[in-house]
Amino acid sequence: MDVNLTGVRVLTAVHHWFDRHVFSLGREMRFAYLPPLMVYLAAGISSLTAIVGTFFVKERLGLSAEFLAALGFWMALPWALKMPLGHLVDLMWRWKSLLVYLGASLIMMSLLIMIGLLGYTDTMLAIASVESWYIAATLLAPVGYVLQDVVADAMTVEAVPRVTEDGQPLPLDQRKQMHVTMQTLGRVAIIGGSVLVSAANVFLMRDVGSMPEEDKTAAYLLVYELALIIPLISVCGVFIASWLRRKNIKHFVAQGYSREESEALLSVHAEAPPINWWILGGGAAFTIVSLSIGLGGFPAAEEIVFCLSMGIVLFLIGQLSGELDVDARRVLVGTAILIFVFRALPTPGAGATWWMIDQLNFDQQFLATLSLIGAALTLVGMFIFRRFMAERSMAYIIGALTIAGTLLSFPIIGMYYGLHEWTAAHTGGVVDARFIAIIDTALESPLGQIAMIPMLAWIANSAPDKLKATFFAVMASFTNLALSASQLSTKYMNQLFTITREVTDPLTGEIMIPADYSELGWLLMAVTAINFILPLMTILIIKRSRFRFA
Repeated sequence: MDVNLTGVRVLTAVHHWFDRHVFSLGREMRFAYLPPLMVYLAAGISSLTAIVGTFFVKERLGLSAEFLAALGFWMALPWALKMPLGHLVDLMWRWKSLLVYLGASLIMMSLLIMIGLLGYTDTMLAIASVESWYIAATLLAPVGYVLQDVVADAMTVEAVPRVTEDGQPLPLDQRKQMHVTMQTLGRVAIIGGSVLVSAANVFLMRDVGSMPEEDKTAAYLLVYELALIIPLISVCGVFIASWLRRKNIKHFVAQGYSREESEALLSVHAEAPPINWWILGGGAAFTIVSLSIGLGGFPAAEEIVFCLSMGIVLFLIGQLSGELDVDARRVLVGTAILIFVFRALPTPGAGATWWMIDQLNFDQQFLATLSLIGAALTLVGMFIFRRFMAERSMAYIIGALTIAGTLLSFPIIGMYYGLHEWTAAHTGGVVDARFIAIIDTALESPLGQIAMIPMLAWIANSAPDKLKATFFAVMASFTNLALSASQLSTKYMNQLFTITREVTDPLTGEIMIPADYSELGWLLMAVTAINFILPLMTILIIKRSRFRFA
């Protein structure tokens, strides 16, 4: 009897937990949230080509880990342009969908280049080298995604209603909860897209590692052809948003409101903001100078552009922070600095993946399986930690993530020094390299997205109504600039610790660059130490300053 009663209590507790953390989010979902979620979903599906891209670079290009880290810097740089683009969205609010169409076109061009390299190689080589085409495709895609993302951020604000169905203002607390739900669903859409494409990759990449070169190329080509659905999804989101707006206007008109009054009830912008030439001019100058330095082959080009972009972003943050009161400004600055440091941390770079492929025999399908596990558990983790994110400060969240991330980096370091061989020998081969990688991925995967949701919700709720997109873009520019800093620091780490994979001549089979992973262990330990020390030091420094955390 007691056992049955205990079982009922356990089931009741489990149901209560799911109802509070998972089912409640489903109940809070509104059809109005769908358009921005579709644009976010398209961003999540973009990882469909990630594994194919990794093997394409490793097998067919002679680019070094250091060069790929530098290329990653230029890939991350367009996200710094979210600031002028956000202000542009505020200025052309009714026509912001045009930026989604432009972004979709650039993404499609990037995919078509890779399709051309795999399916029409000779024709493409007659125009430029494989490396040149790959770099062009790699740089086009992030420009397209940033154009779509800046509009999606603005659409999340527009998706949260300001009035009830009969036109009465919604209470502030209710709108705040809706913003949290909207931002959570946005992360769910991105990670959900990753789950879908990771599952697809497990199927598409089966036995690819053992295929003849011709069949392998055909499998890679199919993945890029399927990826053409990405721009289609985001464009469909814009169509649905337009249809919803027309439907809601008709609803209010039917209740007796004039068309102008109906549009005012639905509009986020009570009035168009004045043109801020500092933002638009600074963005234009940044773009021109960055392109000139990047294409001009200047020494230390990445560092020059980073310092320039950081200076511009900080100046514009100072200009816009005048819209906030003193307390809100201190919270904004303290939170932004902490997020910046957390996202600017170095990674081991491409060398660690090459080592896993060459030394641990992780093939395409297994990496796709790891990606699926990581994406699925990230999605689950977002539900599990939903209340944790809402109830804790950013300092607490970042501190917890830092400690957890450090602990979870130890298994990979251990495998470099033979941990998997020892565990396999003592467990009959059960706990081998793949087993350890799966467990480590399962534990680490939920950590990456957690820190961003509270900050996005805070911005959405706290920014002035007439500058929602601009404030989103300013903070996104600052925090995404941290990704450029991360790529720079990764490049420096790869300069200190040289990692090379074997590169052979495709015609003669002669080894042009031998594989050398002898310094990878030191690289992994150095990155782990830096990633543990810097965030915790930042938390302590900010706590002793006048700034605060969200």
